[in-house]
Amino acid sequence: MPSGLNADTIGPVDVAVIAFEGSKFNGDVVPALRELQQAGTVRVLDLSFIHKDTDGSVEIVELGDEEVAETFHHVTEAQFDLFSDEDLQAIADGLPAQSSALVVAWENTWAARLAAAVRGSQGELRLLERIDRDTVVAAVTALDAD
Repeated sequence: MPSGLNADTIGPVDVAVIAFEGSKFNGDVVPALRELQQAGTVRVLDLSFIHKDTDGSVEIVELGDEEVAETFHHVTEAQFDLFSDEDLQAIADGLPAQSSALVVAWENTWAARLAAAVRGSQGELRLLERIDRDTVVAAVTALDAD
């Protein structure tokens, strides 16, 4: 088990699928993930890359594979296999041809204390929703217009 992971104290876990048109992943995400991890904001638990060619063929590279292990060894300390082959294939099926995606699962370590307190108080999360960026930008723009 990766160091520091404990079922009683783990924070909420999110999964993000970040698509890149034309397979234009340039690696800028690596330092950003590393900074978030080093700051204690998140802990990267699993990470995979999906590439879909123009003919629809799919290549999936996981964290333990040589192609990415060296690049991402500073981002995550362990291979915590949250994504099944079926999960990754389903994501690949939804990608357009000639594109790629980064699939990443992270623990929101910033929320671990609150999550433990909610569980300890017999509380239950009933709704958690992210507001899309366009809605937030529109709201901020409306504030600036006033």
